[in-house]
Amino acid sequence: MKTIKNIIFDLGDVIINIDVPRASQAFAELSQKPFEEVQRLIQHNDVFKKFETGQLFAPDFRNYIREILSQPHWTDAQIDQAWNSLLLDIPSQRIDKIQELAQKGYRLFLLSNTSSIHIEEVNRILHRTTGIAQLGDLFEKLYLSFEMGVMKPHRDIYHGVLQDARILPQESLFLDDNADNIRAASEVGIQTIHVQKPTSIIEYLKDF
Repeated sequence: MKTIKNIIFDLGDVIINIDVPRASQAFAELSQKPFEEVQRLIQHNDVFKKFETGQLFAPDFRNYIREILSQPHWTDAQIDQAWNSLLLDIPSQRIDKIQELAQKGYRLFLLSNTSSIHIEEVNRILHRTTGIAQLGDLFEKLYLSFEMGVMKPHRDIYHGVLQDARILPQESLFLDDNADNIRAASEVGIQTIHVQKPTSIIEYLKDF
């Protein structure tokens, strides 16, 4: 790890705590449908993948949710609130650690499977928690799946980051909570840390 010059962070359950099933639960409560049915419809229709790879823009996503859940009367605000319900809190100590790493001279990047609606809400939570306006103030660059058109663990997303940032894989460290994402990053030569609760980036990066 002494060769590390660049640190690439995942977002969910690495910086912000998340609970993915909560979105399906929120849509179930809103539609008065069984949770299992809503979850099945969301998974069967690849809602996350289509939105998080940019196949759907926010207005299309909302209409897609209305269509597959048969709720044409739902407002944009209702859909956004349910979709964002999976986003929990951002412990301020994690942000302190990221800022400390930047001060020590590490080049910091974010690589996340995410959507435009979630990023807007994460920025609101970040500002409310720490006073920092947006994620872009913490990192040299954000690499977001919905903008890149590809999701982890596809190798193209890692190659895209390395090429765009002009960084070497052996000098780069990637932290993610998903084992498949970690494995794929390792296969392209990036050093990795598999973040597993309750241990956080504060503990994993204590020697940096």
